[in-house]
Amino acid sequence: MKPLSDCRLYTFVDTAYLHGRVPEVVAQQLCDAGSDLIQLRAKTAPPGEICRLAESILPVVRRAGVGLVINDHLSVAGQVGADFCHLGQEDFFGVGHTRVSEVRGSESGVRIGLSTHAPDQARRALAAGADYVAIGPVYATGTKPTARPVTLDYVRWAAANVVIPWFAIGGIALQNLDDVLAAGARRICVVSAILNAADAAKACAQFKRRLEQV
Repeated sequence: MKPLSDCRLYTFVDTAYLHGRVPEVVAQQLCDAGSDLIQLRAKTAPPGEICRLAESILPVVRRAGVGLVINDHLSVAGQVGADFCHLGQEDFFGVGHTRVSEVRGSESGVRIGLSTHAPDQARRALAAGADYVAIGPVYATGTKPTARPVTLDYVRWAAANVVIPWFAIGGIALQNLDDVLAAGARRICVVSAILNAADAAKACAQFKRRLEQV
């Protein structure tokens, strides 16, 4: 895969949004349309099922040179040879970790991304040695219905203060993308605006073109 710093569009194969589609087919569409990273997210699935899904997607992303991220399950990420594992605040700091090296351990090839929802959390993630951070949710999103939007103010703060790769996330759509970019974001995560689109590949390509114009 390309260097993380060069990754702009981070998309998802989220089982809650597949609507009967085959995961590896969706992954191929996202790769073909310009995704740089793809996260496998299956919130209600057991680790064994997530591992099976990851193994079906991995050949697709490898052929395309796209990075694979596993949500929540570091052991699965290590087992299948994924590039990254993404962890929430509660999955990392909430269980007592303070350094990424503590969880990387035997999974030394897996890089770690952390969710952040406020400047203090971002500072803590930087100090912990995260490889990247997610900044959000910028807008209200059905993916995280109970999460309060952090607004573009947090995006502006990240643009001025976060020195590692960071991705704006949460409710980002083609209709508000220009505002997110104007606030300083250069990398974004998109879930529902792509997976719920009538043509997911077309929507993905539209996001990528807009990002390449900045």
